[in-house]
Amino acid sequence: MSLFVTFEGPEGSGKSTQARLLYESLHARRYPVILTREPGGTRIGDLIRRIVLDLQHTEMAPTTETLLFSAARAQLVSEVIRPYLEQGGIVVCDRYADSTYAYQGYGLGRDLAELRMITAAATGGLRPDITFYLDISAEAGLERKRRRHAGVRPTGQRSVEQEEWNRLDARELEYHKRVEAGYRELIAQDPERWRVLDARQSIEALAEQIAAIIEPYLASIPRLEAVP
Repeated sequence: MSLFVTFEGPEGSGKSTQARLLYESLHARRYPVILTREPGGTRIGDLIRRIVLDLQHTEMAPTTETLLFSAARAQLVSEVIRPYLEQGGIVVCDRYADSTYAYQGYGLGRDLAELRMITAAATGGLRPDITFYLDISAEAGLERKRRRHAGVRPTGQRSVEQEEWNRLDARELEYHKRVEAGYRELIAQDPERWRVLDARQSIEALAEQIAAIIEPYLASIPRLEAVP
C-alpha cells in the first residue's frame, strides 16, 4: 500500500509549513515518506518554477502559464511521485492538480474540461488519497503572506521561513477571490477526499489536527527498520 497526500489553500494559508511538519513527523516515526512541491521537485520542474513565478514575466499568456505548470507536474509525477508510490511509500506534496483548476481555471477563466484533459495527460490520472485544504480568506491570506515575505511574524508564533512573493501573488485581489471560490467548488464536488481546516489557528494546533486525521491512513504502511 502507499499514500499520496496533498496540501492546498490560498496564498498565505500556511500549507507549505504544514506539509513540511507532516513530513518531519512521519520521517521521525520511520515511515517511508518524501516531501515535494509544485511547481518544482525535480531539476526540470525547478527551472520551470523560476520562469512561471518570476515577477518580471507579466506578459505570460494564460495558456502558457497552464502548460508550464502542467509540464512541471508531468515531470514530477514521472520522476518522483509515481515511482515512490509504487514502492509503497508516502508522498506529501505541497500543491498538485487542484491548484491548476483553482488558479488557472476559476482564477483565469480557463475552460475546466480542457484543464482536466491536460491534467490527465500530465498525471496519467494519478489522484491524491487525501487533500488538506487550509482555509483562509483571500484578503487575510495575502496580508499574512506580505508580512511573512517582509520577515514579520505574529507575536507568540514560532518562526516560519520567509516566503517568496511571486507573479501570481501580485495579481489583483479579485483574482485571488475567484481562486478561493474555485477551491470551494472543488471541495463540494469531491468532499470525501478533502479535509478542510481553519488556517487561522496556530501552527501547532493545525499540525495536531492533521496528524490525527492522517493516523488511520498509516495502518497499512509498514515502517522502516531501525538502523542498528
